[in-house]
Amino acid sequence: MVSSTVYGIEDLLDQLYALLDKFGYDVVMSHKGTIAVNSTEHAFESSLKAVEKCDLFVGLIMPHYGSGVIPGQLSITHQEMRRAIEINKPRWFLAHEFVVFARLLMRGSGFKTSDARAKIAFTGAGALDDLRVIDMYEAATLQDKAFQERQGNWVQKVHSAEDALLFASAQFHRYAEIEEFLRDHLGDPDTVKASVEAKSGGK
Repeated sequence: MVSSTVYGIEDLLDQLYALLDKFGYDVVMSHKGTIAVNSTEHAFESSLKAVEKCDLFVGLIMPHYGSGVIPGQLSITHQEMRRAIEINKPRWFLAHEFVVFARLLMRGSGFKTSDARAKIAFTGAGALDDLRVIDMYEAATLQDKAFQERQGNWVQKVHSAEDALLFASAQFHRYAEIEEFLRDHLGDPDTVKASVEAKSGGK
Protein backbone atom coordinates (compact mmCIF):
# COMPACT_ATOMS: atom_id res chain seq x y z
CA MET A 1 0.00 0.00 0.00
CA VAL A 2 1.12 3.53 -0.81
CA SER A 3 -0.16 6.17 1.61
CA SER A 4 -3.05 8.37 0.53
CA THR A 5 -1.24 11.67 0.12
CA VAL A 6 -2.19 13.10 -3.27
CA TYR A 7 -2.10 16.89 -3.44
CA GLY A 8 0.59 18.14 -5.81
CA ILE A 9 2.33 14.80 -6.40
CA GLU A 10 -0.04 13.09 -8.81
CA ASP A 11 2.71 12.50 -11.37
CA LEU A 12 4.95 10.87 -8.75
CA LEU A 13 2.12 8.61 -7.62
CA ASP A 14 1.40 7.57 -11.20
CA GLN A 15 5.06 6.71 -11.74
CA LEU A 16 5.35 4.92 -8.41
CA TYR A 17 2.27 2.85 -9.17
CA ALA A 18 3.62 1.92 -12.61
CA LEU A 19 7.00 0.96 -11.15
CA LEU A 20 5.60 -1.28 -8.41
CA ASP A 21 3.07 -2.79 -10.78
CA LYS A 22 5.88 -3.62 -13.21
CA PHE A 23 7.74 -5.37 -10.40
CA GLY A 24 4.66 -7.55 -9.87
CA TYR A 25 3.12 -6.03 -6.75
CA ASP A 26 -0.63 -5.65 -6.25
CA VAL A 27 -0.51 -1.92 -5.50
CA VAL A 28 -3.15 -0.44 -3.19
CA MET A 29 -3.31 3.33 -3.74
CA SER A 30 -6.23 5.70 -3.24
CA HIS A 31 -5.01 7.94 -6.07
CA LYS A 32 -5.45 5.05 -8.52
CA GLY A 33 -8.72 3.82 -7.01
CA THR A 34 -7.37 0.43 -5.94
CA ILE A 35 -8.35 0.65 -2.25
CA ALA A 36 -11.33 -1.56 -1.41
CA VAL A 37 -14.22 0.72 -0.46
CA ASN A 38 -17.43 0.02 1.39
CA SER A 39 -20.53 2.19 0.96
CA THR A 40 -21.43 1.69 4.62
CA GLU A 41 -18.22 3.16 6.05
CA HIS A 42 -16.28 6.42 5.98
CA ALA A 43 -13.40 6.73 3.53
CA PHE A 44 -11.04 6.99 6.51
CA GLU A 45 -12.18 3.56 7.69
CA SER A 46 -11.55 2.02 4.28
CA SER A 47 -8.06 3.50 4.18
CA LEU A 48 -7.15 2.29 7.67
CA LYS A 49 -8.45 -1.20 6.88
CA ALA A 50 -6.24 -1.19 3.79
CA VAL A 51 -3.23 -0.46 6.01
CA GLU A 52 -4.11 -3.40 8.23
CA LYS A 53 -4.56 -5.80 5.30
CA CYS A 54 -1.53 -4.86 3.22
CA ASP A 55 1.78 -6.74 3.40
CA LEU A 56 4.02 -3.70 2.85
CA PHE A 57 3.39 -0.02 3.52
CA VAL A 58 5.04 2.90 1.72
CA GLY A 59 4.59 6.26 3.43
CA LEU A 60 5.15 9.58 1.68
CA ILE A 61 5.79 12.60 3.91
CA MET A 62 5.42 15.63 1.69
CA PRO A 63 5.34 19.41 2.35
CA HIS A 64 1.55 19.37 1.93
CA TYR A 65 -0.20 17.73 4.86
CA GLY A 66 -2.84 16.06 2.74
CA SER A 67 -6.47 16.34 1.81
CA GLY A 68 -9.33 14.75 3.67
CA VAL A 69 -8.70 16.52 6.98
CA ILE A 70 -11.67 16.55 9.35
CA PRO A 71 -11.47 19.57 11.71
CA GLY A 72 -9.85 18.52 14.97
CA GLN A 73 -8.47 15.30 13.50
CA LEU A 74 -5.33 14.17 11.75
CA SER A 75 -5.25 13.82 7.98
CA ILE A 76 -5.94 10.37 6.58
CA THR A 77 -2.31 10.14 5.43
CA HIS A 78 -1.15 10.87 8.98
CA GLN A 79 -3.57 8.32 10.44
CA GLU A 80 -2.49 5.65 7.96
CA MET A 81 1.14 6.20 8.83
CA ARG A 82 0.51 6.05 12.56
CA ARG A 83 -1.53 2.87 12.16
CA ALA A 84 1.23 1.20 10.14
CA ILE A 85 3.74 2.02 12.88
CA GLU A 86 1.36 0.98 15.66
CA ILE A 87 0.85 -2.52 14.23
CA ASN A 88 4.51 -2.77 13.18
CA LYS A 89 3.69 -3.20 9.53
CA PRO A 90 6.77 -3.73 7.31
CA ARG A 91 7.21 -0.17 6.10
CA TRP A 92 9.32 2.25 4.11
CA PHE A 93 9.09 6.04 4.41
CA LEU A 94 10.20 8.85 2.16
CA ALA A 95 10.28 12.47 3.32
CA HIS A 96 10.69 15.55 1.17
CA GLU A 97 13.76 17.58 2.04
CA PHE A 98 11.56 20.62 2.84
CA VAL A 99 10.04 18.66 5.75
CA VAL A 100 13.45 17.68 7.09
CA PHE A 101 14.68 21.28 6.81
CA ALA A 102 11.55 22.65 8.49
CA ARG A 103 12.07 20.30 11.43
CA LEU A 104 15.66 21.46 11.87
CA LEU A 105 14.52 25.09 11.67
CA MET A 106 11.80 24.58 14.26
CA ARG A 107 14.15 22.77 16.63
CA GLY A 108 16.74 25.51 16.23
CA SER A 109 14.07 28.08 17.08
CA GLY A 110 13.11 26.29 20.29
CA PHE A 111 10.00 24.48 18.99
CA LYS A 112 11.23 20.93 19.54
CA THR A 113 7.93 19.18 20.24
CA SER A 114 4.57 18.80 18.58
CA ASP A 115 2.87 20.64 21.46
CA ALA A 116 5.27 23.56 21.14
CA ARG A 117 4.77 23.79 17.39
CA ALA A 118 0.98 23.60 17.78
CA LYS A 119 1.09 26.95 19.61
CA ILE A 120 2.53 28.72 16.58
CA ALA A 121 0.03 30.76 14.56
CA PHE A 122 1.13 29.07 11.35
CA THR A 123 -1.14 29.69 8.38
CA GLY A 124 0.89 27.85 5.79
CA ALA A 125 3.53 28.91 3.34
CA GLY A 126 4.37 28.19 -0.25
CA ALA A 127 6.74 25.36 0.57
CA LEU A 128 4.93 23.95 3.61
CA ASP A 129 1.24 24.13 4.48
CA ASP A 130 1.04 22.50 7.92
CA LEU A 131 3.62 21.94 10.66
CA ARG A 132 2.11 18.54 11.38
CA VAL A 133 4.16 17.16 8.52
CA ILE A 134 7.03 17.44 11.02
CA ASP A 135 5.01 15.33 13.46
CA MET A 136 4.69 12.72 10.73
CA TYR A 137 8.44 12.70 10.17
CA GLU A 138 9.15 12.35 13.87
CA ALA A 139 6.63 9.52 14.17
CA ALA A 140 8.25 7.69 11.24
CA THR A 141 11.72 8.07 12.77
CA LEU A 142 10.37 6.85 16.14
CA GLN A 143 11.55 9.93 18.01
CA ASP A 144 9.38 8.93 20.99
CA LYS A 145 11.56 5.86 21.62
CA ALA A 146 15.02 5.51 23.10
CA PHE A 147 17.71 5.52 20.42
CA GLN A 148 18.54 1.83 20.82
CA GLU A 149 14.86 0.88 20.45
CA ARG A 150 14.30 2.59 17.09
CA GLN A 151 14.14 -0.48 14.86
CA GLY A 152 12.46 0.40 11.58
CA ASN A 153 13.10 4.14 11.82
CA TRP A 154 14.75 4.71 8.44
CA VAL A 155 13.24 7.61 6.51
CA GLN A 156 14.73 8.41 3.13
CA LYS A 157 15.10 12.11 2.38
CA VAL A 158 14.19 12.94 -1.23
CA HIS A 159 14.53 16.07 -3.33
CA SER A 160 12.71 15.00 -6.47
CA ALA A 161 10.46 12.38 -8.01
CA GLU A 162 13.58 10.78 -9.44
CA ASP A 163 15.00 10.35 -5.92
CA ALA A 164 11.77 8.73 -4.74
CA LEU A 165 11.61 6.33 -7.70
CA LEU A 166 15.27 5.37 -7.28
CA PHE A 167 14.65 4.50 -3.64
CA ALA A 168 11.52 2.51 -4.48
CA SER A 169 13.30 0.64 -7.24
CA ALA A 170 16.25 -0.22 -5.00
CA GLN A 171 14.00 -1.45 -2.20
CA PHE A 172 11.34 -3.43 -4.06
CA HIS A 173 12.83 -4.97 -7.18
CA ARG A 174 14.36 -7.96 -5.41
CA TYR A 175 11.57 -10.51 -4.97
CA ALA A 176 13.65 -13.08 -3.11
CA GLU A 177 14.86 -10.61 -0.50
CA ILE A 178 11.38 -9.15 0.06
CA GLU A 179 9.91 -12.64 0.34
CA GLU A 180 12.55 -13.64 2.89
CA PHE A 181 11.92 -10.45 4.87
CA LEU A 182 8.17 -11.09 4.92
CA ARG A 183 8.65 -14.73 5.88
CA ASP A 184 10.73 -13.67 8.88
CA HIS A 185 8.20 -11.00 9.81
CA LEU A 186 4.94 -12.86 9.18
CA GLY A 187 6.02 -16.47 9.60
CA ASP A 188 3.70 -18.05 7.02
CA PRO A 189 5.64 -18.93 3.84
CA ASP A 190 2.55 -19.93 1.82
CA THR A 191 0.74 -16.70 2.61
CA VAL A 192 3.86 -14.65 1.94
CA LYS A 193 4.57 -16.36 -1.36
CA ALA A 194 1.00 -15.89 -2.56
CA SER A 195 1.06 -12.23 -1.58
CA VAL A 196 4.41 -11.36 -3.10
CA GLU A 197 3.81 -13.29 -6.32
CA ALA A 198 0.16 -12.34 -6.75
CA LYS A 199 0.86 -10.62 -10.02
CA SER A 200 4.33 -11.88 -10.87
CA GLY A 201 3.33 -15.09 -12.64
CA GLY A 202 5.24 -17.13 -10.07
CA LYS A 203 8.63 -15.64 -10.82
